[in-house]
Amino acid sequence: MAIQKSVDSSSLADVIDRILDKGVVIDAFVRVSLVGIELLAIEARIVIASVDTWLKYAEAVGLLQPEEEAPPALAI
Repeated sequence: MAIQKSVDSSSLADVIDRILDKGVVIDAFVRVSLVGIELLAIEARIVIASVDTWLKYAEAVGLLQPEEEAPPALAI
């Protein structure tokens, strides 16, 4: 019985396409304290996605605020 090796490899373009299509979020919070005194606090949120993907999810969670309508122009 022969052993068959199956290798499913993806090109870099396939990986980038998938990341941009689905999106990736990295959320980190770092706090450095010494004897109960906070010396440093870092909060970071990194989002990697295509603009279309980001707009779709931002609208779904309410991050986008509706633009204020300009007052109508007066007709003379």
